[in-house]
Amino acid sequence: MTAVRTETEVAPAASVPSSGRSKRFRLNHWDAKYTPYLIVAPFFVVFAIFGLYPLVYTAWVSLHDWQLIDGNQGFVGVDNYVRLFADANFWNALFNTISLFVLSTVPQLLAALGLAALLDRGLRGRAFWRAGVLLPNVISVAAVALVFAQFFGRDFGIVNFLLGLVGIDPVDWRAETWASHLAVSTMVMWRWTGYNALLYLAAMQSVPKDMYESATLDGASRWRMFWSITVPSIRPTILFTVVTSTIGGLQLFAEPALFDPGFAANNSTGGSDRQFQTLVLYMYEKGFRLFDAGYAATVAWMLFLVVVLVAIVNFSLTRRIAGKG
Repeated sequence: MTAVRTETEVAPAASVPSSGRSKRFRLNHWDAKYTPYLIVAPFFVVFAIFGLYPLVYTAWVSLHDWQLIDGNQGFVGVDNYVRLFADANFWNALFNTISLFVLSTVPQLLAALGLAALLDRGLRGRAFWRAGVLLPNVISVAAVALVFAQFFGRDFGIVNFLLGLVGIDPVDWRAETWASHLAVSTMVMWRWTGYNALLYLAAMQSVPKDMYESATLDGASRWRMFWSITVPSIRPTILFTVVTSTIGGLQLFAEPALFDPGFAANNSTGGSDRQFQTLVLYMYEKGFRLFDAGYAATVAWMLFLVVVLVAIVNFSLTRRIAGKG
């Protein structure tokens, strides 16, 4: 038996010049340091162009006597703000905005929470029901307003017909302040309840099932499990919907505008006596009907401050309530 010895010649490893290693190190360092900024940069560029710049420019316009057609008529300082605080129509629009926000947002989120809890159960045709609750949000707001205007018609509306069956006199939904607020809030709730319900549903389905199983073994009822397990587990989603609903609720325009018959003729003031005119509607009136861009910019900036203030208060209260749960 002959032993065969095989020798393999191994080529010496090519040495990398120190200058090449240094260049590669710098490239890797720059990639790790600056690539994340390049990835998020498009968002900030778009925000600066379409968000920050209009906000700053609106503040600049609000300090001038600026007409939409004739342009800048001169610097007036805070005169527009002094005029705004003495404007009864502004305070009326602010009251209507907050009233519509409360009447539409609070019931909407509570209804969305209950609807999500129902959809989270083992229903037949779950996909159909989940798609169905999103349908109102897909339909055009103009179509929604036209349908609800017929529902809340004074003479031939379905709502007044149903009220008449139980002996209640017909209501002029457009002429009375609280009646018009209720009608507009109903439109808002109908459009956005299903959307928020799906957000809550997605959050509910991420709650660990073993928590419910343990609570069931302890004899807890469904109601107790909902408030002690489900709601605390979806707090981040609740906070998110509270903030976004606050922002959207304080910027109502389409629903009250289309509810007013005068909008088609560009003569909308939010009712015959401004009974459901919101801040955005008032801004539209000043800017695009009366062409007073400086005063409209002042209204816009006050609306921005109101939204920020209410959103902060709302967020803080919700966090505090959630922290006690």
